[in-house]
Amino acid sequence: MVRLDGGSFLMGSEDELAYPEEGPVRTVRVDPFRISRTAVSNAEFAEFAAATGYRTEAERWGWSFVFAGLLPDDFPPTRGVAAAPWWRQVEGADWHRPEGPGSDVDGRADHPVVHVSWSDAQAYCAWSGLRLPAEAEWEYAARGGLAGCPFPWGEEREPGGEHRMNVWQGAFPQHDDGSDGWCGTCPVTAFEPNAFGLHNTTGNVWEWCADRFAPGSPGRSARGGSYLCHDSYCRRYRVSARQGLTPDTSTGNTGFRCAQDA
Repeated sequence: MVRLDGGSFLMGSEDELAYPEEGPVRTVRVDPFRISRTAVSNAEFAEFAAATGYRTEAERWGWSFVFAGLLPDDFPPTRGVAAAPWWRQVEGADWHRPEGPGSDVDGRADHPVVHVSWSDAQAYCAWSGLRLPAEAEWEYAARGGLAGCPFPWGEEREPGGEHRMNVWQGAFPQHDDGSDGWCGTCPVTAFEPNAFGLHNTTGNVWEWCADRFAPGSPGRSARGGSYLCHDSYCRRYRVSARQGLTPDTSTGNTGFRCAQDA
């Protein structure tokens, strides 16, 4: 983990890329805290599961949502999400079988764990003596000390044509050409860290935060976007972007990183 001194920063965005829930821009102060340099990996979550016998919500339900583009062409038809038909309900999909039966995390020990709900993330944090970051802490850390920039490294998504994060490349949702080096998740240390030493605070996987998405809402906040973000429909691959998910949500693009009081 990295220790950050905290302080005041401008949180949120109202620029041309922003969604309404990102504003208004306001001054927020955070106390000193520690935050993981990376999202929790499959190897780390496996250690937790082995030590505690914990079964995720997806394991208890017997299914989770998998992106259709990661399934075999001959995969049998299953229920999809009405507003996002590229998400398919897959029986047997969970954190150690990310694409369902026949898949595994061999060769992906250093990739972020996925198919974990907010409640699953809380259980891991309780075991490890850590906690989920507050949204303000998460954004402060993700920005890496830069003020008003949409990305952890500055203003441009691909400065000089260089890929800096794992997001969708190509025509969504038909074809990801993988020109950033990855289709699906990438290792938690892939791509250069920001100035605070944090990897992949944008792209790769959504990361659960402790906060409610809105006052009185049952939803919890997730930050950072994922490997499925594409400017044609979801430009939430920015440090100010956020979405609300019910605490029991389980998908193949949602993970988490941990925090701790300093």
